[in-house]
Amino acid sequence: MNPLQIYLSYQSAEASKRSEMAGFSLRNSLIPHQQFKRAVSTMAELHHYSLQNEVGGGIVITGPSGVGKTTILKHYLGLNPRVEEREKSRIPVLHVVTPSSPTVRSMTDAILIALGASSAGKRSAEEKTLRIYKLLKLCEIELLLIDEFQHFYYANTIVEFRKISDWLKNLISHTGLAVVLTGLPEAELVVRSNEQLERRFSTKLALTPFSLESPDDFQEFRGILKQFQEKLPLRPEIDLYENNLARRFLVASNGLLDYVRKILEGAVSIALSAGHQSLDLQTYAAGFRKEVWSDVPDRLNPFHPNSPLRKLNHSGEPFYAEDKRQAIGSPLARRIANLPASR
Repeated sequence: MNPLQIYLSYQSAEASKRSEMAGFSLRNSLIPHQQFKRAVSTMAELHHYSLQNEVGGGIVITGPSGVGKTTILKHYLGLNPRVEEREKSRIPVLHVVTPSSPTVRSMTDAILIALGASSAGKRSAEEKTLRIYKLLKLCEIELLLIDEFQHFYYANTIVEFRKISDWLKNLISHTGLAVVLTGLPEAELVVRSNEQLERRFSTKLALTPFSLESPDDFQEFRGILKQFQEKLPLRPEIDLYENNLARRFLVASNGLLDYVRKILEGAVSIALSAGHQSLDLQTYAAGFRKEVWSDVPDRLNPFHPNSPLRKLNHSGEPFYAEDKRQAIGSPLARRIANLPASR
């Protein structure tokens, strides 16, 4: 091979490598930290107990957006896959996403769709419920996962809220299924508002962000960054888990791994576009600006050399708690949250 052929071959290989790296994502990178393991173990224990004793039971898993609830559910679904048989689908674990502002009718539709059945829109909610009971038995459902359960809290009226809560209680009683409810912290308020639901869901698990104030949390967070680093297509100039850089990532993500992923993906994308061979503070700062806070003042960017590295939880900042409230439309929600009615 002559020098020109060597040069062209090298350029082609480099272009192919960069094209492959351009699609880089950490979305499917599972890092089973302690809270993740505890949640999966608690779900598995409920699942096993229900099968062994032929009784239902319930768990409520809550946490802020980005803490990893959906990742946990997807992982558990992967451990218990749907099996397509000749005459039916056998579904050990059924995952249902709660509609926004749910009603009995929209909730029955959501379950039917999750089962792979048509929603049969013209039928009454009672007819759909009976159909669900039959399909849950036919498909041999063992565990029901109801995600985004906080949407119950935002039912349009108190009457509708009571109807949908009682409907869920009756579904659990009739089928005897084990049920896992997941959602934002408001999900627990829904359970507490109904005595019978609260009795069925006495096991509660709150997932929390990693905290700088906890030495154990920070140590585990650094271990997670080390695992993320092993999956990166570009070499960091400084190890992600180095004490000072880890602190910057924790502040930038508010201790939520979903934001860590986004920042790293953004940094990789920006570095590749600029033709860089490695990742540094500037690329992380650009990734933070791209994925978390587009108009961040330079000095408040956690990857700025002179950043005060404080929590970004003031008004107008990305982790300001009041900005995380969902739009309040329900009289029930206003009453519980003690918020003024919208005009």
